[in-house]
Amino acid sequence: MAEPRLPKHALPKNRALYWFSEDLRLKDNLVLSDLISRHQSIAFIYLLDPAWLIPNNFQHCLLGAHRLRFIVHSLLDLEQQLARLGHTLHICQGDPIKLIPQWVTRHGINQVACANHVGWYESNTLHALNRLLPQQFIASEWNNSLFGQNLLEAYPLFENPLQFESFSKFRNTLEKGRAEVTLPCQTWIGDLPAPFNLQGEFISAMQLQELLGLATPSKSEVAVASQEVFLAGEQAALAHLNDYFSSAAPSTYKQTRNQLDGWQSSTKLSPYLANGNLSPRQIWAAVNKYEREHIKNESTYWIKFELLWREYFHCLAVRQGASLYAFKGLSQHKPLSAFYPERFAKWCNGNTPYPLVNACIKQLMQTGFISNRGRQIVASCLVHDLGIDWRYGAAYFQQQLIDHDLASNWGNWQYIAGVGVDPRGGRHFNITKQTACYDPHGEFIAKWQGAVTSQSLDSVDAADWPNMAD
Repeated sequence: MAEPRLPKHALPKNRALYWFSEDLRLKDNLVLSDLISRHQSIAFIYLLDPAWLIPNNFQHCLLGAHRLRFIVHSLLDLEQQLARLGHTLHICQGDPIKLIPQWVTRHGINQVACANHVGWYESNTLHALNRLLPQQFIASEWNNSLFGQNLLEAYPLFENPLQFESFSKFRNTLEKGRAEVTLPCQTWIGDLPAPFNLQGEFISAMQLQELLGLATPSKSEVAVASQEVFLAGEQAALAHLNDYFSSAAPSTYKQTRNQLDGWQSSTKLSPYLANGNLSPRQIWAAVNKYEREHIKNESTYWIKFELLWREYFHCLAVRQGASLYAFKGLSQHKPLSAFYPERFAKWCNGNTPYPLVNACIKQLMQTGFISNRGRQIVASCLVHDLGIDWRYGAAYFQQQLIDHDLASNWGNWQYIAGVGVDPRGGRHFNITKQTACYDPHGEFIAKWQGAVTSQSLDSVDAADWPNMAD
């Protein structure tokens, strides 16, 4: 059945559709700020693609329970903010390539806008929509980057591949020109254009939560939120940003960041970055303010250093395209690893011969979060000690992490596996030394029940493994 079309004389002028994705916020949202300045009427959508919940990514889902819950709670917050401004957040499950053209036709929408995405498949979705809607240009912006789109595209880093040989070259080049390319944050600029409601099978964030069987945080969780629980949404993100930089923690970040546990050991801003509750520019500005008002030292610099690492992986992902997911990555040769189902399953369940790895994995399973050091240890174990294809580990992290960032996750796994940009050709962590250094008294292992059991050993001798050189 053909989509109903409004007669030309009845089509409203300057109607815009904003599509939220990994930018679940109103403040410092570059493309949204631009869109509302140029249109008289606007509607807001969020699309949850059911394909994300199917385990077809190396046996895992693109979106797991921890991050799904965080997204839904972010939508609850965004829905409430928009309601106070007289608007509705239209939430729908489906394929954007099918649904967005229908809404454009049905409602006479003049322009669709959304955030740019560094992922190959996500970028292809935008390209497909632009082909389907040549008259309704899909406006997009690097909403989750330190840099604006025009400056980013014009910057010589995109033209000179040699600058991408290592993070050090990338960082040194950026830091020399940082004042020219880092954009200031944009605060909310006032009232929104008039709303219009879309027609379709839309649900509220609460209905989506019930449909997916996700529970709201209990009162006890909220009570300990500042210590153990990530509360989702832009308002919670801004509150956490303020709390963190109102404390003394930033001044010791470099000394504590490698701890395996503890709320104050690191910034805990990564879930808000990954899901777009905060922009990296907002964090950069908060560091600058802290340095002006309190102290500027190696630790405060190291927070910016980590933001630059994130930026590096994002730029690499754009340049790599589909090769971000390739077995040999950026290398000329395939890594010496294979896929052994039993070992992989035991690693996924924290049932390996390595107590520290088991504890980290069980922490990840229960909370959706582990420290940066923990991620490096378990990734090194999978690739170098268990000899398993790194892509399965990257896919497992993508499903489990509450703060999954596509570029950082897959780029880091390439780095560990020796098929990325590591000049040393991979990182193999000695688990015994890591345990002695970061959990000398076994407290972390005991807390997360990482002890080795009789089921932790292989039932098949290593001689029966597939030939890893194939």
